[in-house]
Amino acid sequence: MTTADSQSKLIDDCFRQDPRDRTRLSHAGAIAALKARVSPIAKIESVPLAQAAGRIAASDMFAINPVPGHTNAAVDGYAYAAAQHPGDMARSFPVAGRAAAGRPFAGEVPAGAAVRIFTGAVVPGALDTVVMQEDCNVCADSLVEIPPGLKCGANVRQAGEDVAQGSLLVGGHNRLRPQDIAAVASSGYGSIDCYAPIRVGIASTGDEVVAADGRSALTAGQVFDVNRPMLAGLVWQTGAEVVDLGIWPDDRSEIERRLIAAASQCDVVLTSGGASQGEEDHIAHVLGNLGSRHFWQIAVKPGRPLMFGQIGDTVVAGMPGNPVAVFVCFLLYVFPLIGRLGGAHWFEPRRFPVPAAFSVSGRKLGRREFWRATTQQTESGLTVEKFSRDGSGLITGLRAADGLIDVAEDRVSVAPGEMVDFIPFTEFGITGPVIV
Repeated sequence: MTTADSQSKLIDDCFRQDPRDRTRLSHAGAIAALKARVSPIAKIESVPLAQAAGRIAASDMFAINPVPGHTNAAVDGYAYAAAQHPGDMARSFPVAGRAAAGRPFAGEVPAGAAVRIFTGAVVPGALDTVVMQEDCNVCADSLVEIPPGLKCGANVRQAGEDVAQGSLLVGGHNRLRPQDIAAVASSGYGSIDCYAPIRVGIASTGDEVVAADGRSALTAGQVFDVNRPMLAGLVWQTGAEVVDLGIWPDDRSEIERRLIAAASQCDVVLTSGGASQGEEDHIAHVLGNLGSRHFWQIAVKPGRPLMFGQIGDTVVAGMPGNPVAVFVCFLLYVFPLIGRLGGAHWFEPRRFPVPAAFSVSGRKLGRREFWRATTQQTESGLTVEKFSRDGSGLITGLRAADGLIDVAEDRVSVAPGEMVDFIPFTEFGITGPVIV
């Protein structure tokens, strides 16, 4: 059953910039503003373990039971009390019985006896060490000869040595991985309280944009819709539910009708194109009339113009029309935004220092740049190569790349061998480039 989260409302006008700040936002400033103003709006539901991977935990989960739940054998062999038989001589022990996983030894072990034991079986309380069966000599008269020198406690897994009872298994607001599910299951849970997927609507805009259907031919001035299917794939990586809102024409009254409908069924609406302040940029004007609209001019390439706003509790994000700018802006700003609205911690991708295999000089300062790049394995180690062309409409560069080079505002040049900050696409759940 789904229950409402107590933090289910957006701050009114949460995307408004400080009116005193009339300069372009830095990348760090844009991230800080979004991070500070956005909180989870998703509801909470109970999810069976088998369906919980990739979902976002709604609260901390603690171990109900210790893991392992009992002291057990790590190998097949013989258990004995090494602490009571120190020395450097081999010793023979009568075998008092056997213990298997799920079938413990019954009763008490006689003093000076050993027990035949199998992996996972409970180690009888009087015993403390297990010797591997291949290291033993078994005599016909139910005696086992155990070699000297085995450390007390060897091949024994202590109760709670993996997870202590009451310890934290999974922290709230974290995306659940298969190994997290294993940890939760090991403590006896059958389900996890998770945030329900939020609904993200995707629309492309423009009279020139035509849906690619494998049949239609373009007429003069038309282009196939690239951004909407690309954004659908990107949104899927966040764990959100995709709502296809189609292609919106350059008609203000029609856009108003569609935006009202989208806001009534979606938690987030993403548009590409028509987000600037020009005469034909109807998205911006309509959003300003229906709710709140704020232009963020960011000192970032590719990107620069971004629009954020809201209609009630629905976030509206307007991105540029060029596919590369859409892709990069989504990863940097919209991916963590959707994740946070959906209950996750704010996501900041890791940067890995990698030597450059290229050179760039005379960079324009004051602007953060994100270059498409491909890693290469060389004899001396991993290097990274910048895609040679920078155009924001070149999809080829996105396909060839396996990540982005993050270039700071104050960096003038890059020489071969110098370290650059590389953000692999795998940070966002996107695999590497296609091999041809």
